[in-house]
Amino acid sequence: MSAFGRKNGAGGMSKGARPSFGVAKPMRGGGGAPAPSSDDGAAGGDQFPPVPAEGAPVDAPANKQSDAMSRLADRSNAVHDHSSELGGFEASVHKIKEQVLPRLLERVDPEAAATLTKEELSEEFRPIIMEVLAELKVTLNRREQFALEKVLIDELLGFGPLEELLNDPDVSDIMVNGPDQTYIEKGGKLVIAPIKFRDESHLFQIAQRIVNQVGRRVDQTTPLADARLKDGSRVNVIVPPLSLRGTAISIRKFSEKPITLDNLRDWGSMSDKMCTALKIAGACRMNIVISGGTGSGKTTMLNSLSKMIDPGERVLTIEDAAELRLQQPHWLPLETRPPNLEGQGAITIGDLVKNALRMRPDRIILGEIRGAECFDLLAAMNTGHDGSMCTLHANSPRECLGRMENMILMGDIKIPKEAISRQIAESVDLIVQVKRLRDGSRRTTNVTEVIGMEGDVIVTQELFSFEYLDEGDDGKIIGEHRSSGLRPYTLEKARQFGFDQAYLEACL
Repeated sequence: MSAFGRKNGAGGMSKGARPSFGVAKPMRGGGGAPAPSSDDGAAGGDQFPPVPAEGAPVDAPANKQSDAMSRLADRSNAVHDHSSELGGFEASVHKIKEQVLPRLLERVDPEAAATLTKEELSEEFRPIIMEVLAELKVTLNRREQFALEKVLIDELLGFGPLEELLNDPDVSDIMVNGPDQTYIEKGGKLVIAPIKFRDESHLFQIAQRIVNQVGRRVDQTTPLADARLKDGSRVNVIVPPLSLRGTAISIRKFSEKPITLDNLRDWGSMSDKMCTALKIAGACRMNIVISGGTGSGKTTMLNSLSKMIDPGERVLTIEDAAELRLQQPHWLPLETRPPNLEGQGAITIGDLVKNALRMRPDRIILGEIRGAECFDLLAAMNTGHDGSMCTLHANSPRECLGRMENMILMGDIKIPKEAISRQIAESVDLIVQVKRLRDGSRRTTNVTEVIGMEGDVIVTQELFSFEYLDEGDDGKIIGEHRSSGLRPYTLEKARQFGFDQAYLEACL
């Protein structure tokens, strides 16, 4: 009798049964050898899988491995062209514009032109452009004339070559890397844009025109600037000597049509139950922190949640560059101010949060917290301003809590870390994690509750999560949003507003 309760030898095992523990099976190779019969004493499968014969179909894992290695080889051997090239028609219009523009400026009063609309200016310009073309002995057809008029007016009143990209609804991001290279984001993917600037001075002039609209300045003494366009699009400008390839402009465009939670659900960013739970969280004045990486959709999520705020509530938003577009009637946006040339007069987010407490707000919403103002926001959440929201950069809900602790410790507040953790646990109700996946899609990957403290650790409970399943042939990520089936800790807040049953059904 063996130690495992079986008799040793062949007599202790019926024919075709699984061999006892410790009985080695013979190693078998491939090469098209005949499969062994079940009578050879090694039934129950091969110890090692057979090597496929030449010409035999390869299984799926091997296919995936070879495909991955071929992609790596292609990437290592690829040669990239980093410059924007204009097409034939655009290039010809661009060339004529360079000849016409100097002569046009001699005949136009810039101050008078600035008072006219684009349509009025176009009417005034048409005969002058025809006169200049006649002088240059250039003949254009009607299509080329319209294109030339548009380009010239964009140069004088707009943002030059950027106007075409700003008017394209499919473009969500514009990244100018010097006068010769511009990238845009379409459908979550970066592609090079067919535009060029005349030279570095032309690009720098457009950058100054953008920041001057909001009372900011950019030059060699202040080479960094945050600004916004009239439609709320966020702009960042960095100029030489900090940028080594010339002036760099980054524009994050925002949709003209307000995006709602239902839109995000229909686009696959969240499930139907997750959408219902977030609607209830926004309506029931839960304190929400939206966490995610750059370009993951934090501001879009914050704008969407704002739709659920009661129209009778007074809402204050505080940002470095005002980009939030809340969908409420009683909304007052506040914006920080950078220091002047002497380094004085700066108004920070922390200053505005303290001042906002004296303005009788129902909710305070911070565009993004980066430092010690996090403590002021937590104080507001604990002093009768339930339903306050903010965004911050973090890769997971747990990391979000750690970042909030670190941001408070960055300030001069002399408070032990345990007290800071307790303040966060008592103030924050929900953490909504958004992520931009490698296929360009934006998903809400986690909805996590902050329950309280257990010792010196903040306890959380995950209500929803996104689980990666596979990748489609077109490179799209396939996954599903799953509910954890747990009873939400914030159910009591939902009960105060009469949403407890709907909230419970959405989370289970």
